[in-house]
Amino acid sequence: MQRHLISAADLTRDDAVLILDTAEEMARVADRPIKKLPTLRGRTVVNLFFEDSTRTRISFEAAEKRLSADVINFTAKGSSVSKGESLKDTAQTLEAMGVDAVVIRHGASGAPYRLATSGWIDAAVINAGDGTHQHPTQALLDAFTMRRRLVGRDAGLGQDLSGRRVTLVGDVLHSRVARSNVDLLHTLGAEVTLVAPPTLLPVGVETWPCEVSYDLDSTLPKSDAVMMLRVQRERMNAAFFPTEREYSRRYGLDGDRMARMPEHALVMHPGPMVRGMEITAEVADSDRCTVVEQVTNGVSIRMAVLYLLLGGAVVGSRNVPAVTHPRPPAPHHPSDERPAPTPSAAEEK
Repeated sequence: MQRHLISAADLTRDDAVLILDTAEEMARVADRPIKKLPTLRGRTVVNLFFEDSTRTRISFEAAEKRLSADVINFTAKGSSVSKGESLKDTAQTLEAMGVDAVVIRHGASGAPYRLATSGWIDAAVINAGDGTHQHPTQALLDAFTMRRRLVGRDAGLGQDLSGRRVTLVGDVLHSRVARSNVDLLHTLGAEVTLVAPPTLLPVGVETWPCEVSYDLDSTLPKSDAVMMLRVQRERMNAAFFPTEREYSRRYGLDGDRMARMPEHALVMHPGPMVRGMEITAEVADSDRCTVVEQVTNGVSIRMAVLYLLLGGAVVGSRNVPAVTHPRPPAPHHPSDERPAPTPSAAEEK
């Protein structure tokens, strides 16, 4: 792992496991009365969002504040970007303010990479989603959720997802979540299968480190986790399937299909869910669905990424201190009091 987090493909197996293990430490902060650490006190992080977002932006902001960073939220709407300001000009403005990290979401694939390599800004860059390209922290929180459920919270420390079978279903063509998950899950040793109509698979998918199927029913009994992807109509400029009803019949997850999955298998969704199309309300509200858990885990993962990039830890090694607090003093008890020793005659002299 380098100074920036641009793509899930940039992470080695050790880097990914290190982030997941650090996120376990960060998750314990949420169980405390005061959910704050002083790790990034004095550091400034800018959330630079050129696309609308709810979960990702709030998740990053919560992570930054729990690490005591100074947070600046920037949205394109209502800013000089709406007047025609370029990414370069925006970056140079942030550089003049002396920011330490930029969390960027952009509609153009490659914008975070351009920001990180252009020399416009001397700050760590974290990709919060760029076009249809990558969303690395989403893939990390998904892997974190899978490891916790399938391996165990404590048993999973230091472990990857070797031998686990994960199925991604739906609009792979427009999904940065799918691309990031395929890269990261392959790195972590999982076996990934993409299930989608041919029109929603990208050109060159046969070169990806995964299997491809058009039959959802045949893959469900062999899956440890099934992730449903939203059909991204806002990115579509043509008819990719006949009707919503036909799509739901072939590729939607309902109660009958969920019953064909192994008992331990998870149902996942990166959100926002379109109930009744790719997933039914029965499945979305079931105990096997981890959507709310994924949101919670997203804060822990983003705390871990910020901690490793900005907190001074050695990324790529196992030398990461545990997130701990000093033990509180033992309660005072009268029997603990001892009279002060009387000085000896020699000491008095």
